[in-house]
Amino acid sequence: MSIKEAYEQKQQAQLNEWAVQIKKLKAKADMAEADAQLSYYKQIEELQSMQDEATKKLTKLKNAGDEAWEDLKAGMESTRGSLGNAMKVAVSRFK
Repeated sequence: MSIKEAYEQKQQAQLNEWAVQIKKLKAKADMAEADAQLSYYKQIEELQSMQDEATKKLTKLKNAGDEAWEDLKAGMESTRGSLGNAMKVAVSRFK
């Protein structure tokens, strides 16, 4: 397995984990009081949008040649970091 393939698998695993967390947050939001639901759903939409963006970047990275993927890696790292931070904030608010 190449370094690129290992990186792709690691990123995909993280995105899959976050997708599960987003589903759990949505389930919690569904059970929240009506006035809190609106705020929760807005956060969930933002997380899903960030997740979609990260998935698109990962797809571009997967389709990139061996030389070009290094250039795309920085963008993926930035997006992943932003999504990771947003997930931490959301999880703490949903407790």
